Amino acid sequence: MERRALLGGIAAATGLLATPHVVRAQAPITLNGASQFNEEHVFTRAMKHFATKVQEYYGRPVNFVWHLNSSLGLEKQYFEYMSAGRAVDFAIVSPAHMSTFSRAAPFIDAPFLFRDIAHWNKVLDGDMLKPVSDEVERRARVALIGYAGGGTRNIFSSRPATNMAELRGLRVRVQGAPIWSRTFQAIGMAPQVIAYNEVYNAIQNNVIEAGENEAAGVEQMRFYEVGPNLIMTQHAITVRPLCFSTQTLSRLPRELQEAVRRAGREAGVFGRNAESSEDAQKITALESAGRLKKIAFTQRAEMNAAVQPIMTEYAREIDAAGIFSAINALTS
Repeated sequence: MERRALLGGIAAATGLLATPHVVRAQAPITLNGASQFNEEHVFTRAMKHFATKVQEYYGRPVNFVWHLNSSLGLEKQYFEYMSAGRAVDFAIVSPAHMSTFSRAAPFIDAPFLFRDIAHWNKVLDGDMLKPVSDEVERRARVALIGYAGGGTRNIFSSRPATNMAELRGLRVRVQGAPIWSRTFQAIGMAPQVIAYNEVYNAIQNNVIEAGENEAAGVEQMRFYEVGPNLIMTQHAITVRPLCFSTQTLSRLPRELQEAVRRAGREAGVFGRNAESSEDAQKITALESAGRLKKIAFTQRAEMNAAVQPIMTEYAREIDAAGIFSAINALTS
């Protein structure tokens, strides 16, 4: 009798100890998203759209924790965290920060790669960047689940310039990928690689004279305060992949993995439509408020001609000649 009671007690205790594990297994999964920007920035809004769609397609609760306003560093750090499978599960990251794992990655965001928004959309909708995304996923363990972006990049400067002669020698901040320095040197400028969050002070202290960015970045970072002349070079249309750690992805239920992939594609389209449509509106608003002065640039065709040999040579160096040819052959 006593032995049966003892065994019964042990069984009951074991059941009680097991119960918390059952509860934990049923608790909502938590995913961490990071952004350099605040709630209003288009990148953050695209990521929030992603979260909404994940919930919709998965059909069960998922907790999303947001790390905004560079609270976990900059995009370079987000990508490193995702690659390591810690701290950040998803973020929108510039391709320039993927060069350690794929030499071709920064090329998908290179200057003068796209003729116009229509051409840019066809490239992204046609999945022409898949060789790059496959390489990044294989080597960095980060999946490019959608493509946001769509901002047209111009030069914000402490001094105006209307042609290539007036741009000569301009000390301008560029992204770290070599293609940016090479193309800006070909135009005659003096490019310098500086961390994004140091650009404002660098112009203010005359370390550099200018930077280049889309309207959302100029507005968010208040670059117009130190570089009020917006030189309309229209030298690039941004591609900003929505990235997701494959280490995190592999631990998720299959239904949630499918929801993440599907939601990522839709969030990319949402981000592209939002940024490309809002770009001109932001510039107009800043100009109307007296914060920016648009400077017409008269030699964009000549600038493009100057950089194309550099683009062709660089594409060959990084084994992206096939992608470059396919993009150029695509009619918009």
